[in-house]
Amino acid sequence: MLRGLATVTLTATDVSAAARWYADLLEVEPYFARPVEGPPAYVEFRVGDDEDELGVMDARYAAWAAGQPTGAVVHWHVDDLPAAIERLTARGATVLQPLTERGEGFATAVVADPFGNLLGVMRNPHWLAAHGS
Repeated sequence: MLRGLATVTLTATDVSAAARWYADLLEVEPYFARPVEGPPAYVEFRVGDDEDELGVMDARYAAWAAGQPTGAVVHWHVDDLPAAIERLTARGATVLQPLTERGEGFATAVVADPFGNLLGVMRNPHWLAAHGS
C-alpha cells in the first residue's frame, strides 16, 4: 500500500520567508513554485539521496490546524545528528525533543521550525543499509 515518501508538506503564513529559511538550511533552492509570478503560495524542494519532496504551502490553504507545532513527525536521516540539531537551532528552530538514543544505533530529535512545523531528524542504520552507506 505505502510505496514510499512522495511529498512532505509544511505550512507557513509567509511562504517566501519559509522558502528562504529552508533554502539556507538545505543549501538548495526550490525547484518548483506557484504561482510563478508574485509571492509564492507553494514551493517545493527536492532533498536527499532519493530527491524526496519537501513542500511549503501557504497556511491559509491547510485543511488542518496550522501555525502551532502539531501533526505527524517525519524523521529525516542525517549523517551527523548533533551537527544537524545545531544547524537547525542556529537558524531559529526550537528543540521540542532533544537528541534521544533509541538503541541499536537509532537516535532521534524533533524541532519546530520558525513557522510552527515539526521536523524530525534521526540517525537511522536501516536508512544507511538501504542506501549502501
